[in-house]
Amino acid sequence: MLKSMSKTFLTGLITILPVVLTLYLLYWLVVSTETALGNVIRLVLPENLYWPGMGTIAGLLVVFLVGVLMHAYVVQRLFAWGEEVLYHVPVIKTVYRSIRDFLDYFSPARRAEFQQVVAVSIGETGMQMIGFVTQAVPERLPEDFQGDDCVLVYMPLSYMIGGYAILMPRSAVRPLDMNMEEAMRFTLTAGVTGAQ
Repeated sequence: MLKSMSKTFLTGLITILPVVLTLYLLYWLVVSTETALGNVIRLVLPENLYWPGMGTIAGLLVVFLVGVLMHAYVVQRLFAWGEEVLYHVPVIKTVYRSIRDFLDYFSPARRAEFQQVVAVSIGETGMQMIGFVTQAVPERLPEDFQGDDCVLVYMPLSYMIGGYAILMPRSAVRPLDMNMEEAMRFTLTAGVTGAQ
């Protein structure tokens, strides 16, 4: 009976936890934006003109405007120059570069490059792993590998953020008919969710 109750509790927890965490993250983002930008708006506007939610709306507008401005060449160059400065500050460069690389993974431009899901053969064993081709253009590979017919494949690990970037012959990979989201979900959960 106790085993059945704990199994039922675990099922409920696994069902509720992703929903609760997602809602909490959204709540945290809205409250943080409202607090930070709401205080700035209160300094500019009289108190009677301010209404709750203006900070969140201002945050959405700022994000949208930054997205629009990043299409301008001058802004792109200024941003690149600012990043170069950050890349030379000892502690900040490590933290910033890690966060930047992680978020670049989700950017629309990066996702377009990162769409090829492949099966990677492991020797003569018949075993295969799911991976993602992250670099197929030889000129963008390290100089020592440019002459070989190789691709760079990211092999994610199950149940964690991380994985390996492996340079391998193009002949060792086989394209799969899966989109990136399905393959990542399948791999990160060790196949528990199944392919959908």
